[in-house]
Amino acid sequence: MKTLFLLGLFLASFLFASAQQDAKAKQILDEVSAKTRSFNTISADFDFSMENEEMDIYEKNSGSIQLKGQKYVVDLPDVGVKVYSDGETIWNYMADGNQVTISYLEDGDSELLDPSSVFTIYERGFRSKYIGEKNLAGSGASHEIELYPDSDEHEVTKIVLFIGKTDSMIKSALLFGTDGNTYGIEIKKMNTSANLPNSHFIFNPSDFSDLEVIDFR
Repeated sequence: MKTLFLLGLFLASFLFASAQQDAKAKQILDEVSAKTRSFNTISADFDFSMENEEMDIYEKNSGSIQLKGQKYVVDLPDVGVKVYSDGETIWNYMADGNQVTISYLEDGDSELLDPSSVFTIYERGFRSKYIGEKNLAGSGASHEIELYPDSDEHEVTKIVLFIGKTDSMIKSALLFGTDGNTYGIEIKKMNTSANLPNSHFIFNPSDFSDLEVIDFR
């Protein structure tokens, strides 16, 4: 399940020291942070890829995510996985086997592997560098910013963010893992006005017949 939660390696929740940041990059990231935090909910469709050139592996799947504070639902229909969290509990449902595992959010491997951190990873434990402008197909002019971890706890060597020049929103990201894999996320469509009740982020076992439940709490 680690690959799934690398989706969360877009952005987190505590501002990092400005003295460590490229001034232009920090200004842009601060604008992204302010814009993101102004929304009550965020829904997005995305493409998620994983590549390892040495092992000649390339995988690409489509998915969606709905966010409301620390609550989230991540759906990867291509691989039959759906993850719910109400901010305290995580339900990992796998269609193959009709099985759900339940655990507490605080028991996760890393805070940055929490998909509720999507759109805020740059705010914790990274040094930033402004690279320049780049025209992305379907997204237009974007700022390219590189992030470098301050420690080895994040299991990445570099993250590259592409941020819309006109709307200050994340368009795509590349994450270079210490495992030799390169993970990519490309936002295809976004909605910031959806009304999502808190119940939307809680897995309901009654929706599934013959469900196998594995509870680690």
